[in-house]
Amino acid sequence: QVQLVESGGGLVQAGGSLRLSCAASGSIFSINVMAWYRQAPGKQRELVAGITSDGRTNYVDSMKGRFTISRDNAKNTIYLQMSSLKPEDTAVYYCNAIVRLVIQGPERMYWGQGTQITVSS
Repeated sequence: QVQLVESGGGLVQAGGSLRLSCAASGSIFSINVMAWYRQAPGKQRELVAGITSDGRTNYVDSMKGRFTISRDNAKNTIYLQMSSLKPEDTAVYYCNAIVRLVIQGPERMYWGQGTQITVSS
């Protein structure tokens, strides 16, 4: 099966920057969509940004101008560059992927284990 491994989380001061990465591994024919979600304590998991294999992106409005999602298809990896971080950005950030395991096969969704981002005031 597919594994998604996030890295780059940690503690940062408000106004600082972090760069997350998520690497997909396993027997994958194609990755159609990869995305970042986050979940703060006591809140529902929410979409942060998504990107297709051909580079089309989608952002939550509150993230535009601060967060940038990108991908390296050769490495099956996506990144989330986060700038001007705010305390309300504190959350566990999860990588998500929608993939095909075989050509013309069904799409399947996978989640990473998450990485903690803590933004101090």
